[in-house]
Amino acid sequence: MAGRFVRLEPLTEAHVAGLYEAGKDPDVWTWLSAGRPRALGDMRAQVADAIADPVRFPFVQFDANGEIAGTTSYYEVDQRHRAVWIGHTWIGARWQRTALNTESKLLLMSRAFDEFGALRVGWHTDVRNERSRRAIERLGARQEGVLRAHRIRPDGTLRDTVCYSVIAPEWPAVRDRLLLKLHA
Repeated sequence: MAGRFVRLEPLTEAHVAGLYEAGKDPDVWTWLSAGRPRALGDMRAQVADAIADPVRFPFVQFDANGEIAGTTSYYEVDQRHRAVWIGHTWIGARWQRTALNTESKLLLMSRAFDEFGALRVGWHTDVRNERSRRAIERLGARQEGVLRAHRIRPDGTLRDTVCYSVIAPEWPAVRDRLLLKLHA
């Protein structure tokens, strides 16, 4: 999948070094379920885990210059109920608050709704991660609720998770708004 600002490709072992470089800023990892890779081998293990996860379809994100900027995934795909979650997303500090994330999510939602016939696309984020919450809301997703004590953070504390979604009847307006935003 490709747009003006981002290209998404299935994640492979070949992307380890680029991801390690993109993720060097410790602030990138503050709210993530995975801890910050301290060495190339740690990133290799994270990539291997992502690829091996049977309910996750990970992608690497390339910027317009072909440089690896981060990763994102479809996960918890529910074919029967035609639902999918987008997450496991992180973007190197240099690409945060750029069009890269917006276009990445637009590409993923377009494929989910327009090609796969999804009825809903959802997101999870840490209740304390204000930056992620605002980014998801800027996409046009609506907050649905909070799952209390939903996950264990890398530091062992319990995480409350905010749930967001876009549903099929909302998709055309969400898509059009994002396209306008990206081409403004």
